[in-house]
Amino acid sequence: MLGVSETEQLPVPQAKAGDATAWAALFQRYQLPLYVYVFELVRDEQASLDVVQETFISAVRNIGGLRTNEKFGSWLFGIAHQKCIQRWRKESREEMLREELADTPVEFEIGPDDVLVREEEEADFMKLLNQLALPQRSVLLLHFVEDFSLEEIGGITGAQIGTVKSRLHYAKRALRKLWKEKANENPA
Repeated sequence: MLGVSETEQLPVPQAKAGDATAWAALFQRYQLPLYVYVFELVRDEQASLDVVQETFISAVRNIGGLRTNEKFGSWLFGIAHQKCIQRWRKESREEMLREELADTPVEFEIGPDDVLVREEEEADFMKLLNQLALPQRSVLLLHFVEDFSLEEIGGITGAQIGTVKSRLHYAKRALRKLWKEKANENPA
């Protein structure tokens, strides 16, 4: 989970004071989870790197507006979310849906046939996930992949808690329907 644990103390006050070491620590802590989240939305490696960089630049410029230091992760993901929405609006939806899933690392404990089946299933799942509207896809990723609470997702996306719950409900329902349709198309 990305929330700050009781044992982890983020150097947010030092970052607010302009301490470069504090920013380096925050970057180190959040760069990978932020990249994974952004990549799942934009489906492009270079664009994801750009969005993460833009997110941190924006965070440095606007950290004074952060009221609660403990909410830094949610605030940072909120900035990234908005950057993705901006990018998404610039690109056509068809271009985003055509991009391929990046290769997943091969696990050595399982056989080659198992790896192929698993990669096919993951690719099929990601294709189905990409058919969902961006707000639904985003809520699913934030909740199940990044493990944010519904309240945190509301803060990240700028949506009310009821809207987050609704998007999550309809996203899961739509994903189940798409999965069943796919299963009916390709019976074993």
